[in-house]
Amino acid sequence: MLAALGIKEFAEDVYRTLLDQGEQGVAELAAALGAPSSRVRHALARLTALDLVRRIAPGRYRPVEPLTAVPALVSRRRVEMETALGRVQEEVADLAHAYQVGRLRYDPGRLVEVLSGRNAVNQRVDELTRAIRTHLWVLDRPPYLERPDGESDTNESETAGTRAMIERGVEVRSVYCPESMQRSGRFDTVVKLVALGEQARLLPDLPFKLRIMDRKVALVPLVGGSYDSLVVVHPSGLLDALIELFEAYWRRATPIARPARAESRDEPSEDDLLLLQMLKAGLKDQAIARQLGVSARTATRRIATIMARLGTETRFQAGAEAAARGWI
Repeated sequence: MLAALGIKEFAEDVYRTLLDQGEQGVAELAAALGAPSSRVRHALARLTALDLVRRIAPGRYRPVEPLTAVPALVSRRRVEMETALGRVQEEVADLAHAYQVGRLRYDPGRLVEVLSGRNAVNQRVDELTRAIRTHLWVLDRPPYLERPDGESDTNESETAGTRAMIERGVEVRSVYCPESMQRSGRFDTVVKLVALGEQARLLPDLPFKLRIMDRKVALVPLVGGSYDSLVVVHPSGLLDALIELFEAYWRRATPIARPARAESRDEPSEDDLLLLQMLKAGLKDQAIARQLGVSARTATRRIATIMARLGTETRFQAGAEAAARGWI
């Protein structure tokens, strides 16, 4: 019965004899069990270490009450097993990497998976996304993948998904470009995600779309204008190169920060600060209007008002002046 707790059959017999007879000496136990005294002493040493018996005098032992000793031992063993299993889980990734490297040596074709067809791409991306544990690094630009339910992402679904990853401790780093902001209200969504913990930056242009997951797999669309074919890159020199490429774009990009709340009438409102961030990001009037949910004419008028307020004549000057004032 007690084998699951690391107690061998003979040691359990010694413990049961003590429970039945009470305090006993080594010689008495050896006689009762018909076993050598040395074997009894070895079993008693094990039982003492597990706090199931106590040594009360040289060569004499008393059992600890089972309702006290056994539950405590169960809890102890559970902690030991959970710790051991945790170590095993930590080794799984290294074992999987070694397995992958070994297979690549005799079958380089396993370096990448090539997926064709929207359903196959959707399913594989969903599987890999659900498995993310530590890192999600993204070069973000169209085309965008449909969700498993066939619908496109919304600002709400993007916020929920990113929030869930951040709460799991995933490091989310994204580099966006003006083309990323085609969905109305997305720029404001990204700004709010920054407040939640996403690290976000902007570049005027990105050459392709890229996802790096846990620094162990990368996803790259094969065709720039569609998401019907995809390459899944596994640990290899190619993956290392893609990670270095992401880091290079990340270093070049401009951070997106959550606009500070205006503290006086002389400072811009949150909406104006958001508009200045979009100007700094290089968004055109039409894109800014789409993000703000207003007409292009209204967006142009608001841009002109801010530029006049800053005493500048160009968008670049407006961005530089706003940065100099510590607004963005």
